[in-house]
Amino acid sequence: MIGLGVGIDYALFIITRHRAGLHRGLTVEDASGRAIATAGQAVVIAGGTVVIAICGLAVAGIPIITFMGIGAAVVVAVMVISSLTLLPALMGFAGHNIDRFGIPGMKSVSEAATLDDDGNYHGWAKWAHHVSRHPVVYLLAGLSVVVLMAVPLFDLRLGQTDGSQNPTSSTLRRSYDLLSSGFGPGFNGPLLLAIDAEGANVDAEAMLSQVQSAIVQDPGVAEVARAVVGPTGQTGVIQVIPKTAPQDQATSELVDHLRTTVIPSVTSQTGGAVYIGGQTAVFIDLGARVGERLPYFIGCVVALSFLLLMIVFRSLLVPLKAAIMNLLSIGAAYGVIVAVFQWGWGASLFGVHESLPIVSFIPMFMFAILFGLSMDYEVFILSRIREEYNHSGDNTESVIVGITTTARVITSAALIMISVFISFVFGGEPTIKMLGLGLSTAVFVDATIIRMVLVPSSMRLMGNANWWFPRWLGRIIPNLDIEGESRLPPAEMEVKVATGSSPETVEPEFV
Repeated sequence: MIGLGVGIDYALFIITRHRAGLHRGLTVEDASGRAIATAGQAVVIAGGTVVIAICGLAVAGIPIITFMGIGAAVVVAVMVISSLTLLPALMGFAGHNIDRFGIPGMKSVSEAATLDDDGNYHGWAKWAHHVSRHPVVYLLAGLSVVVLMAVPLFDLRLGQTDGSQNPTSSTLRRSYDLLSSGFGPGFNGPLLLAIDAEGANVDAEAMLSQVQSAIVQDPGVAEVARAVVGPTGQTGVIQVIPKTAPQDQATSELVDHLRTTVIPSVTSQTGGAVYIGGQTAVFIDLGARVGERLPYFIGCVVALSFLLLMIVFRSLLVPLKAAIMNLLSIGAAYGVIVAVFQWGWGASLFGVHESLPIVSFIPMFMFAILFGLSMDYEVFILSRIREEYNHSGDNTESVIVGITTTARVITSAALIMISVFISFVFGGEPTIKMLGLGLSTAVFVDATIIRMVLVPSSMRLMGNANWWFPRWLGRIIPNLDIEGESRLPPAEMEVKVATGSSPETVEPEFV
């Protein structure tokens, strides 16, 4: 899924620049080379930020999430390498036939021009110019919408779904409902208490009896099964049935209360140790671990991405703005899944019929994927804006050109990914539904409100300060600036042998 998303992004961006070169009259080889030298640099930078974001999952300290991140990072790296090696070869094989087949009735466009034949802004350039003329209005309006979407995020509750959310036709759901109606909702998520009586001042059986007596009095406990003493006489097991379902907040509160109050009141007198386990407790602990490590993970990814973009664009405000914009789109996605799955807003449209906690690993995994994909779009736009700014020195016009030349690529790639992600919403597994809705929402918000409203309006307001960079810092960090085509050799143009014939290079002509 990740490989498909970034692969489409990278291929579209490079091929668009390649076709623009062909339409300017460049040879196939020169158009391909210039596309890699310009758009290819942006692909490397974007791919690097994606890898950084995904590898940041290691900060969570959860092995399974770390290995998932490493696997995804390898896929992204392969996509970057393929875009810089295999794709140019395929463009060379295609030659001018790359524009041969098109959709009937649609005009072939490579990289849109900002002005029409009458010298007026048109298409995306007209929109970008309009936003640039009213930057304050669009900045406030865009921020209001995104922040409003992100508000439910503050009610985020991590947990785990259970069999109650499976389709009613599945045997898992039927067995879950049967057990719940016959023995209570907590029977589907029992807690297992492991007793270690070694070092206790009473034997294991007496310790088990005292623990059992204390737990059964808790109002959140429905039943305590008969304790079992191990063969060594030093260990024992007690099964505890909560009154509430495994995914309920009350069950998490029960586990916390047993660990902090009930059990310590017993072990302080008997000695020994008591550990709460079982699948329900494991998922509760996993959610707590993710919640604890999530701020460190986000901070690490944002900081590393900021440093990379600072080095590339030699600016302080641009990478700071990029990080804030990406956090806004991800926050909006978090808010939407909380509103749907926890609050129940429109939940029936997605086949969800009761309040659910957000699966513990989803926020962290979503952040890694979405921050990387959002940074892709940001790098594509900024690299084009920076290239035009280096050429003209006009901040407003460079923003208009950057939006105009990248809007079609970004919206096309976003539509493809949204189509893929939204299909997950209509599956039967709640976890997949959450991922699909969250990813599709973030991509939609990022490709529309963020890139087409907030980016041009904020860059217009900041003006030339976008590219301010302290001289002392410029002497310290390496110069990896994207210079566009200004540092490339002269263009190699096609020469036609006859009118109406297909372009051929008779003698390379340098201009």
